[in-house]
Amino acid sequence: MDVSALAALTLLLGALVILVALAVGRRKEELREETEQAAEFTAESSAVKSHASKKPKQEKQRTRKEKAAQHTFSHQLLAASLKSHSGNVTCLDFSSNGKYLASCADDRTVRIWSTKDFLDREHKCMRANVELDHATLVRFSPDSRAFITWLANGDAIRIFKMMKKDDGSLSFKAAPEDFPQKHKTSILNIGIAETGKFIMSASTDTSIHIWDLKGEVLASINTNQITNSYAAVSPCGRFVASCGFTPDVKVWEVCFGKSGEFKEVARAFDLKGHSAGVHAFAFSNDSHRMVTVSKDGTWKLWNTDVEYKKQQDPYLLKTVPCASSEGSRTALSPDGRVVAISDGCNVALYNAASGKLEEELNGVHSEEITDLRFDVSGRYLACSGDKAIRVFHNAPGYRAAIRDMQDMLKKAQNEGMKERLQQQIKDAQSALETVLAAHVE
Repeated sequence: MDVSALAALTLLLGALVILVALAVGRRKEELREETEQAAEFTAESSAVKSHASKKPKQEKQRTRKEKAAQHTFSHQLLAASLKSHSGNVTCLDFSSNGKYLASCADDRTVRIWSTKDFLDREHKCMRANVELDHATLVRFSPDSRAFITWLANGDAIRIFKMMKKDDGSLSFKAAPEDFPQKHKTSILNIGIAETGKFIMSASTDTSIHIWDLKGEVLASINTNQITNSYAAVSPCGRFVASCGFTPDVKVWEVCFGKSGEFKEVARAFDLKGHSAGVHAFAFSNDSHRMVTVSKDGTWKLWNTDVEYKKQQDPYLLKTVPCASSEGSRTALSPDGRVVAISDGCNVALYNAASGKLEEELNGVHSEEITDLRFDVSGRYLACSGDKAIRVFHNAPGYRAAIRDMQDMLKKAQNEGMKERLQQQIKDAQSALETVLAAHVE
C-alpha cells in the first residue's frame, strides 16, 4: 500500500471516529434532556394531584367558614326570617289579597310565601323555576293569580300563571312567549296597574314603557331626568311616577277611554322641593300621600290628593332629616302613618305625622338592602338584601293608630262612639304588647 492510500485511509478512520463521538455526545444530551423533562412532568403531575387532593378539603373548609360566618340578626320587632333562597334576593312584592309574598333571587327561582305562616317556626314556600335565566324583579297581578318577572339575561318581561292544585298547593306556568326587548340600558323596576289595564317598565336611562298585557307598547315616556333612579305604578293604577338625577319626582296619568281603550299618557304633577337628586319614592295605598327620599339628606311627605286638571299642585306636609345613600329605598305604610327608609344595610322607621324616628334596625342584612315593602294590611314590613328576607312587626303603625284614636276619643261626644274607640284602643294596645313580648332570631 503506498503512502497516499494509507493517508487517505487514516483520514477516513479519523472522520468516522469523530462522527461516532459526535453522535454519542448528541444522544447523551438528548437522554439528559428527556430525563429532565420526565422529572419536571413527574413533579408537575404530583403537584396537580396534591392540589386536587387538597381542593375538596379546602372547599369543605371554605364552606364551613362561610356557614360559620353566615349573617345573623335579632331584633324585638323581627317576626320572621325567610331563608329558602340559595342566591341573593333582589325583589319582593305582596299580593293585593294579602295572602302571599313573592321573592326572586339570582338562584333562578321565584318563591311564593304564605303571609299566614310568618309567625310560625317553619316557613314553607312554593317555587317557580325561571328556565335558562333568573329574575331580578317580580310583581303580582291585581287578581293575585299571576305574576310578572324581569329576566336578567333575556332583558324582557315574562308572565307566570299561578294555578291551584287539588291539594291546595300552587303550580306555575310561564307564558309561551316573553315580551319583546325594548330597553337599551339596565332595568330599574316593573309594575302592573291595579286596574289590570297596563304594565310599566323603566330603565336607568330616561325611558319608561307602557305595555298592554299582550306585550304591545302603548306609549313610551322620556323622563328628561338625565338618568332614572326609580319608577313605579301608583297603587290606584292611575299614575306612573319617576325620579332620578334631577331634584323632582314626575307623575303621569295613564288615560283610558270609557270602553277601556288606551288614550294617552298625560303629565299630571311634579313634586318639587328637594335640593338634590331623588333616590326613591313610595305611595300610600290610596295614592293620596307620597314620600320621597333624596341625596340632600331628607325625606319629604306630600299630599297628592289634588285635582291636577284644575292646576292644583301637591303640597308638602313634612321634611325630616335622614341617613340615605345611593340605592336607598323608601316605603309608606298603606294608611300613610309610617315611613321606612333604607340606608345600606339599615332601616329607619318614622312616624309620618310628627317625623319622629321610632325605630332603628341596624345591620338587618349582610349586604345593601335591595327592596323594602309594607304588606297591604300594614301589619308587616319586609326587606331583602342577602339570601334572607326579614319580616318585621309594624310597631310604629300600632303606636300611631293608638295616638290617633286617643285624639278622636278626646273629641268624641257620642257615648257609643267613645265606647267603640276605647275598645279599639284596648285591642291595639294588647296587640302591640304581644308584638313586643315575642321575637325571633
